[in-house]
Amino acid sequence: MSTEKLNYTLIELIKYFIKLGTTGFGGPVALVGYMHRDLVENKKWINDTDFKEGLALSQLAPGPLAAQLGIYIGFVHFGVLGATLSGLAFVLPSFIMVVLIGIAYQAYGGLPWMQAVFYGISAAVIGIIVLSSYKLTVKSISKFEIPAIKNNWLLWIFYITATILTAVTQKEEVLLFVVLGFVYMIVKAPPEWIKRPKTASIFIITTAGFSTIELGKLGEIAWFFTKAGAFVFGSGLAIVPFLHSGVVNEYGWLTENQFVDAVAVAMITPGPVVITVGFIGYLVAGFTGATIAALGVFLPCYLFTVIPAPYFKKISQNKSIKAFVDGITAGVIGALVGAVIVIATRTIVDIPTALIATGTVLILIYVKKIQEPHIICIAALLGVVLKLL
Repeated sequence: MSTEKLNYTLIELIKYFIKLGTTGFGGPVALVGYMHRDLVENKKWINDTDFKEGLALSQLAPGPLAAQLGIYIGFVHFGVLGATLSGLAFVLPSFIMVVLIGIAYQAYGGLPWMQAVFYGISAAVIGIIVLSSYKLTVKSISKFEIPAIKNNWLLWIFYITATILTAVTQKEEVLLFVVLGFVYMIVKAPPEWIKRPKTASIFIITTAGFSTIELGKLGEIAWFFTKAGAFVFGSGLAIVPFLHSGVVNEYGWLTENQFVDAVAVAMITPGPVVITVGFIGYLVAGFTGATIAALGVFLPCYLFTVIPAPYFKKISQNKSIKAFVDGITAGVIGALVGAVIVIATRTIVDIPTALIATGTVLILIYVKKIQEPHIICIAALLGVVLKLL
């Protein structure tokens, strides 16, 4: 927590994050860009060093990137209170929006016009996720060039393994990500404590014990979404395969079409992409379900930001931690690609949906002025035209 003289108040910071959460489209990278432009360059509320440290922590720790950075920025000058209120201000506007959309979706989801709207939107979402998967692969694993692939061969093995397992089994195992992280850490930068097997045994026993706890429906929602929040690295879209595996395959809370519609809702609302959990929670258990799902996802994000924040300068230099995160990230992104394959086979059902998905990818690559929300709106209109007119 910094003690330098401030040129802004906590109230002003909260107002800023409410505005960003209400109008900030474009995903985590765009939201991070807005924060740097507004808070570092224009308002000069945060210095560049603090911003970069917050960005580094957000990339190292699990949790949605933009939400974590917002929490860290609140912590810099106002401690835990600032972190808490900044995070709430950032997330609350989009949470309210997705709950309202959930209410409308439940009321009118069976009507032909609503089905037509999501027929177009769902195909566009596949295109968006395909391109995002490619970008995440290049950024986190390596470029698709032989020297780069050779240099990162172990990460590519993790990535391909997770892709195939997710696509074939249509499930996602959190334990696999942890194992991949440990393996990469041992190979690249083994820490001293790795020689103490007792610690690892306790961890495995504890994890196994939690998996046997019997919970009611709201308890299942809380536990599932808390686990989901603990394994999102960098992009909010990385949560998609975990959510798909749980809410569709394991618990059967949503149908395949409802799940793709939930991802679509995240694309058309501002703020963090993972706020789709509010929509999913509402469909499963009303407003209480939406609240528990959102709290579950954002609580790990909050804790993983606030707890290490005072010590981050030292933590950020730890090579073992960086290697552990790299190994997990390779598995998470591979699982995302596997989930895209599964979802695409069920969403791209005819030539029009294939054309919409392909067109979405091409527009995002070649027409920079058109962003995801614009494409979603166009796809919705196309869906109505194709299905109803």
